Parts: sequence; structure tokens; C-alpha cells
Amino acid sequence: MKKSLILNVSIAIFVAFIVFPVLVSAQTEITVEDLYKKGTFRQNYVYGIVSMNDGIHYTNLNMTRNAIVKYSYETGEKIETLFAMKDFEYPELDWILDYEFSSDESKMLISFQYEPIYRNSFKAEYFIYNLSDKTLTRLSENGKQQLASFSPDGNKIAFVRENNIYVKDITVENAPELQLTKDGEWNKIINGAPDWVYEEEFSYNKAYDWSADSKKIAFLKTDESEVKMFSFVQYGELYPVNYDYKYPKAGEDNSKVSLHVVDIETGNTVTADMGDLNDMYIPRLMFTNDANLLAAVKLNRLQNKYELYLINAETGVSDVSMTLEDEKYLEINDDLTFLKDNSHFIYSHEASGYRHLYLYDMNGTEVRQITSGEWEVTAFYGIDEVSGLLYFQAAKSSPLNREIYSVGLDGKNMKLLTEKTGTNEATFSKGFKYFINDWSDANTPNITTLCDNSGKVIRELETNKSLVKKISEDYKFARKEFFTFKTQDGVELNGWMIKPNKMKSKNNPVFMYVYGGPGSQTVTNSWDRDMGWWQMLAQKGYIIVSVDNRGTGARGKEFRQVTYEQLGKYEVLDQIEAAKYLGGLKYVDKNRIGIFGWSYGGYMSSLCLTLGAEWFKLGIAVAPVTNWRYYDSIYTERYNGLPQDNASGYDDNSPINHVKMMKGKFLLVHGTADDNVHFQNSVDIIDKLIAADVDFETMYYPNCDHGIYGGNTRNHLYRKMTAFILNNL
Repeated sequence: MKKSLILNVSIAIFVAFIVFPVLVSAQTEITVEDLYKKGTFRQNYVYGIVSMNDGIHYTNLNMTRNAIVKYSYETGEKIETLFAMKDFEYPELDWILDYEFSSDESKMLISFQYEPIYRNSFKAEYFIYNLSDKTLTRLSENGKQQLASFSPDGNKIAFVRENNIYVKDITVENAPELQLTKDGEWNKIINGAPDWVYEEEFSYNKAYDWSADSKKIAFLKTDESEVKMFSFVQYGELYPVNYDYKYPKAGEDNSKVSLHVVDIETGNTVTADMGDLNDMYIPRLMFTNDANLLAAVKLNRLQNKYELYLINAETGVSDVSMTLEDEKYLEINDDLTFLKDNSHFIYSHEASGYRHLYLYDMNGTEVRQITSGEWEVTAFYGIDEVSGLLYFQAAKSSPLNREIYSVGLDGKNMKLLTEKTGTNEATFSKGFKYFINDWSDANTPNITTLCDNSGKVIRELETNKSLVKKISEDYKFARKEFFTFKTQDGVELNGWMIKPNKMKSKNNPVFMYVYGGPGSQTVTNSWDRDMGWWQMLAQKGYIIVSVDNRGTGARGKEFRQVTYEQLGKYEVLDQIEAAKYLGGLKYVDKNRIGIFGWSYGGYMSSLCLTLGAEWFKLGIAVAPVTNWRYYDSIYTERYNGLPQDNASGYDDNSPINHVKMMKGKFLLVHGTADDNVHFQNSVDIIDKLIAADVDFETMYYPNCDHGIYGGNTRNHLYRKMTAFILNNL
């Protein structure tokens, strides 16, 4: 009896030594709830960073977004809390949306009660906080405002309400709101803000600007009268209501635009003479450092001719300073920077085949190309005119990476400021003494550091150490690895792959993620916001892959523009080539390859399941364009020309015209209130699928826009997609 007990105990101890290490190192299973309910893999960031005038202090929003705190760049010490909601009795104000300082930093303009209009535009309640007497005053009692901003002298605030521009003198107690325009009307005339398509496709929200002397405001007037209305139903009431707004589809009438300057004191308004504006865009406007000189960009409808106008703000008389032209198209950016000498400006473009920085005089004569090489400037942070150094982000080492550099205005002494390979994004202090750098790579979440302008790291602000520990020790994330392959046409494409930690030696299924639109990238050396989902699928035995097809970014103009007037053709050929390449790997089951995409990616996954039906067993399309004739004018015409001139370019690669070819399992998802890619795209392809007797699954989300989020929506969506993959691939 005792011998038996000793033997049993010995066996138990032996088993424990074998089993215990396995239990310790076991991989925790990821669930959909981890992704979109629990926030298990959510990253931490430093929010709302604003440099103060002295360049040695900065402010940011605390994690709960109910206080604005001042810090020292050098030491990282908290200096003081400048504003805290708890000090004021406004129960309706839950969290701070955004804030800005007046020029002398004596006041702050703080926004609350976010009410979205479209993707970037919103209404809010703005309050003025006086830092000296600690008072908080509502900007207006007459309804929410848009785009409120201080005048350069800090004495006035301009804003837009109901499509009109207002100014309020905040140095006078109970000053009335001065209405500068009076013809604003919903779905007809907009003053000081862009229409839907400008906001979406030109990344253009605020369409007015103050003169340097605070005496004038230049503004865009948009006449939407002739633009056709689009409607979608908003559900939830006994009688659902229609939401109507102006949406110009490809080849249809655009808004008519004009540029004006109003004198605040006299109310006198002059119109800028920019020549013929019929079927033209004004995608950028800004005052120069000269209070009487306004700059504005005129772009033709085909978006292959860019003209920079310099306009006399008193008379409206103008001259074309610089003209850029391209055989295919030009991209708009925010790099236009006028120097304090009032004689030069900096701009970036692709005349060399890659996006680089250039110096011009005010007559538009190129003084010099500042950066050069077969690599791209991906962001311009500005110029320190004291030192003559420019600061910018570039994909110099590889299209996959982003580094921060400085370079002299003379184009010499370019210096790398970031040491870590991956994706670096900088926020510079005023005066460019410091920058805050957000860095991640394919397998490391965000790390935020403070650096001086030589690139020296002073300290870490956020490391996401708990998340790093969680993904490495608890969930044991599989590594994302990069690869390249050549298509049958000899084009080298970049991709990434996540293999399951416990992968079978052969016959593993592949799930591909695609976006693929012009200038985009999914294959970058950065942390992926969907990394948790990819890892969950990898835990279940799927190899996850993404490939950047021709047309994507950071590889020069020629690589990107090859898709011009043939959107979808080369992109889908490259994704099919990727499926062929993957299917040829010894550990892949070539008969079990699926693909997923959202928006342009949904368009791509739909095309792959039709034109590439032989190679894809499964496809998931979320909010896809299914017919290029249904999408907006600015985006579609930039890359595909006018449908009147290029019918085949619109129709040959629209999935709606190829549904009879579909063989694999197809899940189609859309929000019914998508103001960007309309639900119409899914409804009409469903009609074609039914007529062609093709089986499919669909899921629609009531009252959801293009992002399909809110409440339990994302959790439901990803659970639905996960189940579809597990059941069909």
C-alpha cells in the first residue's frame, strides 16, 4: 500500500515536470471579444500634443480627455494642469474634442459635444478659456459651430454655422456675432467649408483663412445647386426619414466654386480673378505672410494641370505663379510653405518621377530641387528658417519603412534623425528644437519618444510595455515576415506573411488581405491595427498574407500611375499572381486561398472572386465599389478619366459586370447609411448575382456609414466574418 502510494506520487511528480512547462508556455486563445469588446490589444498613445510658443514646453490631452496638461520637453515633468473639466459645472460637456491656443497663449479655444457631418467635418460647442482669470465662456448661444479659429492677433474668432461665416470680437463683453456671408443654404450654397466631395477626396475641411493682420478672411464659396442629390434612408422611427445631400458621381455636374476676400471692418467683399472656373477645382487656399497676398490653387477637372495663383487681397487681381502638368494626373498635398522673406516658397511634387521638395521664387521659377533620388518624400514637417534646415519623412531605405530626416535649404547635409528601422512619424516643437516620434514595426506596437533635433532620444513617453508582454508571453503572436516575388511580367511585388506557430508541413489555407488603391500601402513595416485578428486566424491554422500590387505607393510615379484609366486591371492581375505564387509554396493548399478587403479592398476582393475565380475559393467584400460609375467625381476621374471618354476603363473592371464568373464563397457586407461608397453598390451587384443564379451571403448594418462601427457593430461584423472563413475556407 505504501509502495503503491510512493509510486503514484513519483509518477505524479514526473508528469508534473513534463506537463507544467507546457502549461506555462501555452498560447492563450484569442477571441473576437478580445478585439472589439475588451480592447485586449489596444495601443496607448500620447494624445493631443501641441507645442507651446517657447518651443520648450508642450501640452497634451490626458487619457480621459477631460484635462489639458503642460509638460517640459527637456525633463518630461508635468508643469501644470492648464484646464480641467472638473473645475467647471457643465454636466453636458463630457470630454474634450480638441483645443487650440491664441497666438499669445492667453486663451484657449476648446471644443466639446462632437456631432459628425461627414468623415472629417463636424459641429461642436466651442468654449473660450481665459488662462489668466480661469473663466470658461461659451463662444455662441445660437447653435453649434464648425471650424472655429482664432484670428492671428487672438482678438477674434471666426466660425461657420449653417453654411455662413461669422466673426466674434472676444475682447468686447457680449459682443454680437458679425455675419460675414448671408447666402448660405443647405444643399445649395456653402461659405467657408467644402462640399462632400472636396472634403473626402482633397482632404480639405477648412475652406477659409485669416490674413496675417487679422483684418480679412479669404473663403471658398461653393454652389451645389446643379449637383444631383443622393438619398439614403435612416431607420429607427415609425416612419424612416431620407437623408439628402449633394454627391457628384463620375461624369456628372460638380459644384461651381469661387474665391472671395471679405474685409471684416467694412464688410466689403472682393472676388479673386482666377480666370475660367468652369469645371475647375480650388483645392487649397491660404494667405501668405504678406497680409495683402493670398495664394490659391486651381486644378482642372482631369487633375493633370495645377496652377498656383497669387492674388491681391484688396483688388482680387491675380497672377499665375507656378504651373505643374502631368500626362496622367497630379496629387494635391499640404506642403506649400511660404518663407518669411516673402520671396520664396517650398513645394513638393513628382516631376522627377518621385515626390521631392523644391524651392521656388514667388514668380514660380525653380531655384533648386532640394531632395532627390529614387525614393519618396512622404511628409514635409516644415522649415526652421533660423538654421535653414528642412524636416521631413521619407521612404528612403525601403518603400516599407519611414524615416525622419533634416536637410539644408541648399539641398546639402541630409541627416537621418531616427535610428530604428520601421515606421517613424514626427511631431515637431515650434522652433524645431525637439520632436516627438511615434515608432512601430511589423511586430512591435507603438513606442513614443522625445528627441532633440539631432535625433538624440531624450526619453520614452509611451512604450506599451504591458501590450508587448501580453502579445509575446501570453498570446505568443506569430511573427509577421516580409517577402518579395516576381510576376510573370517581371514586376517585383512586396508582401508580408504570418504563419501559424503550429503550422502543418503542407496543405495550409491562406487568407489574403488587400486594399490596393492608388498610392496606398498595406505592406509597411508598421504595427497593424488588425494584428489581433490576423493572429486569431493564424491560431486557427490560416496563413495570413498581404501583397501591394501595382498602383500602390512609395515606389515612384511610374509604378503608381500604371493603373491610370484602367482601375482594377493590373491590381487584380497582381493579386492573382500573388495567389499563384502562394499556391506554389510547398506548405500551401492552392485550393484553399481566400481574400478580404474593405472599400477599395472590397472592390478588389470582389474582382478576385470573379476575374480570378480559378484561384480564390472565398472572398469577403466590405463596403465595396462594384461599379465605378457609382463613385464620386474627384477620385474616380483622377485615376480613370471621364466615363464619357473612357467607358471601357469604367466597365471592364467593375465587378458588377463579371458576376457570372463567380465560383467561390462570397460574403458581401455594407452599411445602409454609407455616404461614401453607397449601399447602392451592394444592392445592384446583389441584383446581378441573383439574375446570374450565383449563391452568396450578405450582411447589412442599419444606419452605419463607411466605417461600420458604433456599439457592438464591429464585434458583430468580425464575428460574422470569422465564422464565414472558418466554415468555408
